[in-house]
Amino acid sequence: MPIRDPAQLRKRLNDFDPRVRRDALEALVAVAGRELPRRLTPNFNLHCHSFFSYHAEGWSPARIAWESRQQGLYAAALCDFDVLDGLEEFLDAGLAVGLRAAVHLETRAYAAEFARADINSPGEPGVTYIMGAGFAAKPAADSEPGRRLAGFRAAARRRNEALVGRLNERLPGIAIQYARDVLPLTPLGTATERHIVRAYIAAGRRSLPDDKPRAAFWSSVLKRPAAACTALEADEPAFEEAVRAALVKRGGIGYVPPDTTTFPPVAEFVAWVRACDAIPMMTWLDGTSEGESRCRRLLEAFRDLGCAAINIIPDRNWNLPDAKARKVKTAKLDEVVREAARLDLPVNIGTEMNRPGLPFADDLSVPDLAIHAETFTLGARVMIGHALLARYAAAPYLGARARAEFPRLPGRNRFYAGVGALPPLGRDGADALLDAGPERAFGLLADAAKKTAAPGAH
Repeated sequence: MPIRDPAQLRKRLNDFDPRVRRDALEALVAVAGRELPRRLTPNFNLHCHSFFSYHAEGWSPARIAWESRQQGLYAAALCDFDVLDGLEEFLDAGLAVGLRAAVHLETRAYAAEFARADINSPGEPGVTYIMGAGFAAKPAADSEPGRRLAGFRAAARRRNEALVGRLNERLPGIAIQYARDVLPLTPLGTATERHIVRAYIAAGRRSLPDDKPRAAFWSSVLKRPAAACTALEADEPAFEEAVRAALVKRGGIGYVPPDTTTFPPVAEFVAWVRACDAIPMMTWLDGTSEGESRCRRLLEAFRDLGCAAINIIPDRNWNLPDAKARKVKTAKLDEVVREAARLDLPVNIGTEMNRPGLPFADDLSVPDLAIHAETFTLGARVMIGHALLARYAAAPYLGARARAEFPRLPGRNRFYAGVGALPPLGRDGADALLDAGPERAFGLLADAAKKTAAPGAH
């Protein structure tokens, strides 16, 4: 008998079998599609990790798309580490539920220009998180961009296996096997350090099933009293963060500082992103590092390296319990948004969704964010407009047509934002654009954007 309970179907959206996820989404749309909100909120989340890298609740791309639409989000973007495994699933799910959707990729790179300064990876001078935004398709496996994408996955695995080897030497009592204990936590074998942490926690419970010996073990690792470890273990998210800090973060027993060969140079990553017709995007932590404290210089340097947008996680700067820290960091947020606007860099925002307790999306009615709502919304629309024009009209934001028709960034941003503001595309609309071909699809999207922007248009 077919499953018709929406709660069960939502759980099936997280199944590792793509066929189960596809069937569950189709059933959800049939069973509960009419209950999706007709009026969308002004909020969006353009930085959502899925279970293809790490999502705190184990959500798939399809689950993220469904929940985003159910929450009434204006738009959402997938953003996994080192892979584009969820691209087709997320974009297709967006069409199925009527969600403006885009797909990004995040990794780490090395910026020689900041070799002596922390940027956005604390304690790691020169190392920067960096993104590609709005991938229209996965590059062919036998192409140079496809081989480079496969290289990201392979490099991540090598780093992970080396980390597990170092940790096993220090923690022989709960040693794990990467293939046996870590990879099954992922759908397609791209694990993160958070998966590794979970594997060691699970190994601790298997090897030390009694509470007292296990608390004594973690006491020696976490450098806390055994009783405190027992209490901490009852709070799963807090315990995972503590173990992660003790095992894999800077100062942890398995940590090894990266060198200039650990990650690709920024220029190399930027070239790959552009070869994929996506937008190279710098990322920003919270403005307090040495590199980020020189905000104007940082943005100009990454712009000169080829980055054409900036990613911000605003929650890090305003949603703080300490009033003094909040005052400092909201000022930093104001500064970076102001500098991005000065350089006409679209701003991409989101919450990552890789830790429990993070908001589903940034609430743009919060006063500290409301003052930037126009900038954030413009950035979201540019990302969605680029995703549509790259996928259906062969006209990416940094492509030849965009440069020729909109050589100045303000005009280009307005055009792409106009396309991104169009009503969410459904499967029929997507099929019509594909049937039209790139040239006619460009005209259709451009004309629709003009009509929507005209006075009195709805």
